[in-house]
Order: sequence, then C-alpha cells, then structure tokens
Amino acid sequence: MDVFDKIATKGKLTLGLVFPIEAYKGSVAEMKNQEALAKRAEELGFKALWFRDVPFNDPLFGDAGQLYDPWIYMAHIMNHTKEIALGSASIILPLRHPVHTAKSINSIQLLSNERLILGVASGDRPIEYPAFNQNLDHKSELFRDSFFYVKALQGNFPIYSSKFYGSTNGGIDLLPKYHKKTPMFVTGHSGQSLDWIAEHSDGWLYYPRDFNTLQIVIRQWKEALRKAKKNWKPFMQSLYVDLTSDSTTKPIPIHLGFKSGTEYLKAHLKLLESYGVNHVILNLKYGSRPADEMMADIGESVIPLFS
Repeated sequence: MDVFDKIATKGKLTLGLVFPIEAYKGSVAEMKNQEALAKRAEELGFKALWFRDVPFNDPLFGDAGQLYDPWIYMAHIMNHTKEIALGSASIILPLRHPVHTAKSINSIQLLSNERLILGVASGDRPIEYPAFNQNLDHKSELFRDSFFYVKALQGNFPIYSSKFYGSTNGGIDLLPKYHKKTPMFVTGHSGQSLDWIAEHSDGWLYYPRDFNTLQIVIRQWKEALRKAKKNWKPFMQSLYVDLTSDSTTKPIPIHLGFKSGTEYLKAHLKLLESYGVNHVILNLKYGSRPADEMMADIGESVIPLFS
C-alpha cells in the first residue's frame, strides 16, 4: 500500500495533524517540541503530518504557519519519523518557480521513501504577490501554468513552454528522477472551476463548513467527477479542534471548528465520513490544553474508530 492509499480510501476517513502541533496566540507559534510531537503522532496512528507554505508573516492575516520553509522543515521532520505521510497544505504554486518545486518534490520523494502528498494552492494572502513581482490579477492563470509545468517536469528531457516561467526544449533534464506519480491535491478553488479540479487534480482539499453546506459541496464534487468521467477522487478538509479533559463536553463553536470532548469529536468525524470526507487535517492552534494531551485523547478514543 502506497502513502496515497494509507490516507485516502473511498468510504473511509483518516486523520492528520498540521504544524505547528501546539496551541498559540497571535500569528507566530513557539515551535516547541515539534519533533517529539511528530513522533508521537505517528505512534498514535495519525496518518499524515501537514506543512504549510507561508512566505511572509502578514500580522493582519493572523497565522504564520510553522515558520520554516516547508521543504526544509519537511526534510527535518522526515528524519524524526518513519512512515507517516508528509503533506504540503499547501505549496503556493504561483509564488515558486515550477523547476524548484518539481526538484523539491522529487528530492523529498526519494529521500523519504515516497512519503510525500502534495497539496497545491494559489495563496490566500494577496499582499505577498507584489513581493514576488507577480500580478494578483493573473493568479488563476499562474496557478494553471505552474501546475502543468510541474507535471511536465516529471518526464524525461521535458518539453514545455510556459507563459510566465520560461520553457524547456527537451535539451535539458531535471534531476533527481522520481518516476512514479506524486498525488497533487488542489486546495480550495485556487482560482479554478470545480470541473477543472475534478479533471486535473488527484483530489480536493477544502475547508470546514457546516453540515448542510458540506453535503452540498460534496455533491458538487461528485457531480464534477461524474462529468469528468472519474470514478472517485478523495475529498479532504481541515478542522480546528480544542478538546477538553471531560469527554462529554458539548460543542462550542471556535474559528473553523469547535471546542468539545472526545465524544462529540467522534460523532462529528463519523458524520463527515458518512458524507464522503476521506481525510481530516486537525489544527490544535486554539487548544486550551497541551497538544500532547489532546493528541493522546484522540489516539486512545478517536483513531481506533477509523482504523
């Protein structure tokens, strides 16, 4: 079973964690004990660790992610774990040159024994675009151009003409070579239609929504797959959670999630699974308890329901 199948199976739900794996206030986390928490996540049965791509800290946005460059930090955590999937959530394609992106993909796949799951996006912070000398109005086109260029670079002596990033004429090759397919998940819409995402991506990574909206979104996803003549592609989402020590605590809304006990978390995730969600990326930013305690509760009470 490859890493894709471990985290995404039709009719099943798995759980992952996003860095920083800790509670913090404001934009910047302390990044304490992340290596030990990553190891613990693998031991508890979480299926993936997710790394965000945040070039600049925009204080008005409110979250600078795990601070470090995602590829470098992924390699660092790779060396402290064994088999758990390493996911990008998500690499901002328009703000990185496709050649560097493709080289990083191949390098991580080979060095990690094929553990990379690639989430890609167009970015959610418009203020970053001028710093890269990119036109925000071209965001959708930049994303598509980079997406197809990265795919082309997976071949031998690639031939590809890019409107924004240059071209290759088959006279040069990109090394190292990784000859298998790296799954690419589009995050949100990234300036694309759902039909485009269904046709070209390997799955869709979306955001937390109320149950009624989620069911509508998943129906739209399934319809887009049907139109594209695709049998199934995974649907994944993020979720902020704050777990109390009392397992029976009823849910209280927080930003993009809820505070509750494990009993409600189990019921919530079971509903998501029944609707067709295949992987949930848990974010512990708003936790009122230490991350290791919340992780232990999830590992003991929640993950066994989805094994």
